[in-house]
Amino acid sequence: MTDRGPNLYSIAAHRGFADALVAGLIPRYANPDTGLARLTLLLPSARAARTVTEAFVRLSQGGLLLPRMAVVGDLDLDETLGALFDTLNAGGGDAGADIPPAADPVRRWLRLAELLAGLEGETDEETPRSGAARLRRAFDIGRTMDRLLVEGIGPEQLLEDRVVGIVGELSEHWGKATHLFATVQQLWLHELVMRGEVDAPARRNLLFEHAAHRWKISPPAHPIVAAGVTSASPALARLLRVVAELPGSAVILPDLDLALDQDIWDALGTAGKPEAPDDPPFAPGDAVTHPQYHLKLLLNRMGIARGEVRPWHRAGLGAAPPERSRAISNLFLPPAPSARWASLPAEQRRLGGVRLMESAHPGEEAQAIAILMRAALEVPEKRVALVTPDRGLASRVVAQLQRWNIAADDTAGRPLPQTAAGRVVLLLAEVLAEDAAPVPLMALLAHPLARFGERRAHWLEQARKFDLALRGPRPAPGLAVLAERAMEHKLGEWWAEAEAILAPCFALSPGAPLADSLDTLSAAAEALCGEAIWGNADGRALATFLEELREAAREAGSRLDPRELHAMLRDAMERISVRPPWGGHPRVAIYGLLEARMARADLVICGGLVEGVWPASPAPDPLLPPAVLRALGVPGADFRIGLSAHDLAAALGAPEVVLSWAQRDDGAPVIPSRFVLRIKAMLGELAEKHAETEAVRFARLIDTDDADPGERYPRPKPMPSAEQRRVDISVTGLDRLRSDPYQFYASAILRLKALDGLDADPSYAWQGITVHKILERWHKQGGKPGTLLPIAGDMLDAMHAHPLMRGLWRPRLFKALEWINQTVVQLHGEGREVLASEVWGDMNFQGVRIHGRADRIDRLADGALAIVDYKTGSPPSNAMVKQGYSLQLGLIGMIAAAGGFKEASGSPADFEYWSLAKDTKRKQVNGFGYVASPFKTSRSDGIEKEEFLEVTENYLKSAIERWITGSDPFTARLNLDVPVYNDYDQLMRLDEWLPRLTNEEANEA
Repeated sequence: MTDRGPNLYSIAAHRGFADALVAGLIPRYANPDTGLARLTLLLPSARAARTVTEAFVRLSQGGLLLPRMAVVGDLDLDETLGALFDTLNAGGGDAGADIPPAADPVRRWLRLAELLAGLEGETDEETPRSGAARLRRAFDIGRTMDRLLVEGIGPEQLLEDRVVGIVGELSEHWGKATHLFATVQQLWLHELVMRGEVDAPARRNLLFEHAAHRWKISPPAHPIVAAGVTSASPALARLLRVVAELPGSAVILPDLDLALDQDIWDALGTAGKPEAPDDPPFAPGDAVTHPQYHLKLLLNRMGIARGEVRPWHRAGLGAAPPERSRAISNLFLPPAPSARWASLPAEQRRLGGVRLMESAHPGEEAQAIAILMRAALEVPEKRVALVTPDRGLASRVVAQLQRWNIAADDTAGRPLPQTAAGRVVLLLAEVLAEDAAPVPLMALLAHPLARFGERRAHWLEQARKFDLALRGPRPAPGLAVLAERAMEHKLGEWWAEAEAILAPCFALSPGAPLADSLDTLSAAAEALCGEAIWGNADGRALATFLEELREAAREAGSRLDPRELHAMLRDAMERISVRPPWGGHPRVAIYGLLEARMARADLVICGGLVEGVWPASPAPDPLLPPAVLRALGVPGADFRIGLSAHDLAAALGAPEVVLSWAQRDDGAPVIPSRFVLRIKAMLGELAEKHAETEAVRFARLIDTDDADPGERYPRPKPMPSAEQRRVDISVTGLDRLRSDPYQFYASAILRLKALDGLDADPSYAWQGITVHKILERWHKQGGKPGTLLPIAGDMLDAMHAHPLMRGLWRPRLFKALEWINQTVVQLHGEGREVLASEVWGDMNFQGVRIHGRADRIDRLADGALAIVDYKTGSPPSNAMVKQGYSLQLGLIGMIAAAGGFKEASGSPADFEYWSLAKDTKRKQVNGFGYVASPFKTSRSDGIEKEEFLEVTENYLKSAIERWITGSDPFTARLNLDVPVYNDYDQLMRLDEWLPRLTNEEANEA
């Protein structure tokens, strides 16, 4: 052991940790024969090892044997700590010879869910009943168990009187949750004993304890340096204490503030070192959100005072001015000492090289960040990095950089569900969960990897046709209905191929083993995509994930309803990140907070600095109450805020820093990060001088056309040729032609039709079509009394109507249909009979074919015809009929008078609207359904009944002479006061010209 105390150092934030570390290691440990090869570096993560390796390459100035690097741990449990001493010879012999193997974490997750299922009904706590919910709860239990194990807390401590007393004082919910956790933990520990295993964190603790013991008795022959390790795990802290006392070895901490005043250091709190033995390790007043708090906790657990830590005097290539560290220290002062900001001299709050950038929204923020990164690359050898916990912002920046062909990789990776390969498996599971609903089905069949290769073009062409066939409300569940739909549209052969892929998934039984379900999903994915699904980095990550889960499920004997696979896989895959391979721009990096630790660049942009993102919102443990965790010595949820503050403090040590945030996210205004507010408060009136406005200005201008703006888009007035104008007119098309000629032009001449969405909500048009089909079937089956409602029920059931329709519209519809049934029976008794229902007819008028469908034609007692038009809503007003904008009944009457309906001929005498809407004017028994007339009454203006056909003929003649055989333009929205459909508003670019219409233009009709 050394006589001068432990070898403990700190690299200040402004020096650049990785480069400063390597700059000091090379002269200290290199020798002519072996160089650094005999040195062992203990690093916190695999990413840190890569960063240090890059620093050695930059500073080696030639060939160099690198030291051995081993990963020991990180601050976040999601980072794999690594089996450090399984391979490192700890003073001779096998370091892990007497230590049990670690339990497979995937198998543990599945077994915890099985244990939860076994407890159903046996505990007071309600256990989740669905398999996916149990697996979600099992993951929470495993995470809490790991959290306790990292802190060296055994299950027996949960049963201590002080803990039981705390639980007894809390709400019943916390008592049940704690009891459930303790029960499952005991069952799992018993299973571990039977298998001769321990949990991974427990095994790491045993390895740390074993190595510390061996190294203390028999120091290794070659030096060991622990660099950047800040995890305050008690076992790791004891190991670091031993390393610091080994001859020639050292522990090097990042950003420990050695210049912080002692009174402020003391004000951070007890940090795991209570004044009295019975006091909790963490006092209520501890400043756990301070960036130095976790380092104080580590030193306390190592048993080392801050005064024993020495500064590391080497600096990296990208070092910032030394006064930056002092300013960072002052920036994060606790609340009370921060009052000294008002009297701080300029040199102690100087943040030269730090800029503050505020954007309006995340899209503008990403664009501004991309512009800053592009500008930085103009400087030779300058490195630039974006650090952000917001993966959405990182993705936007990656996309924006492609504008300049800059390939930037997000080293934090992408969640597996967001990758192409992961999406295939999730879509397969979603199709199964939703019984082949159109949206996930078409997303799967048209996936970029589906039928990858030469066959894709034909496959995609057929898939697009099937997409059109499925438009509208959701069909009935299952594959059989889809097969019928495919046959109707001559896609039977293609669908047979698709069905052969999907059928094995739908054949899985509700109690199928999870391993078999995963096998079936994997086989279906490969049958659809071929080897392409496994070929890239995301495919390899997916294959590894599925293989590990399948083997663990087979060993654990897990079973899961196949329809819950989607929820389970989505949760599990979200925890898998697919990191990009090498190949991005060598001077551009995009990091998450974990990946950014120890990394350094000449320009560091900290993005997404808003509350809830950086720092993230504290997430309390869902199983153990905060009071219990404090009593056990586990840092609370706010502890993570301190880690986020330390990440920002490290980033502020770069030569140039830009702190960026947006005023709002995609949904609502947001609050700037508390760290940004601190910086503004400390800078005071100097904050304006640090504002970065040019990048934001460029971001707003970059997509603005600097050329002279083109002419404003005018009101469309297409003028097709005489030959193009010669089209037929439907009985509903005349109203459209007169009110909005452009819509008639788009539908009848251009033959454009608005498409319904997939799995669309039932619209008013769908309701109307449904009612017409029901009444058509009823009339064609004889219109017998008492049969209408059963027919309607059967048809709605077969259509698999939307739940909202079943709950709200169906009862109203049945009331209205009951009224129709009663009214038809009553009229039949008066000598009126139904001649035809839903019949098509046409006639020739001035050389133009007029065609349409009559909802119903009745024969009156005197032999004349009555034309009936069903309306699911309110009928058109008499005024609209008089103005010539609702003439469907008149046109059908003209066709009937001309003998255009084979099923019904004669002279029309009555014209009626049968509305299924609620009658607010007349007192009905059931309130729904009434008959209205389009003619003039004593209460309303309109057309005289005897003049109806003549007026209709005149309007039709005028329309034909103006637009069909004439030369009038098809002006958009010719009559603005007439309500019309909006199917073609985007095509006519309505919003561009409508607000600018003059009164003269608006009234030109």
